[in-house]
Amino acid sequence: MPPRPHGLVYCWLRACASALTLALTGCSFSYQLDNLFAKTDEATAQHGGTLHLATPKPVTEPPSEGDLAIARAVAGEVLSKGGKDVSMPWENPRTGARGTITPLASAYTQDGSICRDFLASYLRNGGEAWLHGAGCRVERGKWQVRSMRPWKNSSGIKTSPQS
Repeated sequence: MPPRPHGLVYCWLRACASALTLALTGCSFSYQLDNLFAKTDEATAQHGGTLHLATPKPVTEPPSEGDLAIARAVAGEVLSKGGKDVSMPWENPRTGARGTITPLASAYTQDGSICRDFLASYLRNGGEAWLHGAGCRVERGKWQVRSMRPWKNSSGIKTSPQS
């Protein structure tokens, strides 16, 4: 009986044998993968493989004063946190309206006050709208919303079907 290889030599021989086996069976393995992907592509084509994103409809009525009051309160809170990448949700349980408030850019000075702009989403009855606002820091670090109006998209990016 021939002597048996020891330690590293034995491991090296097994690794070479495994690599040779994989190299020789590689062609048939890739053929099977190609067929697998081809079937997926055929199935996608049969079911209309296009991805359609739901586009929200615009809100048909302006936000109620109650909705705006809640959104303003949350805007003041999120502006007081001072974070650059912070969004905060808001919701009015009475009307079902909801959205998020997101501060934009950095603080600036206006009429001697530190101010920040923000963007507010407004969702109600399946519709969506955007509001642009500005808040300024008043007494004792508290923030007060000075304006909140429908956002005019000047970038040319389509945000709703009727934009």
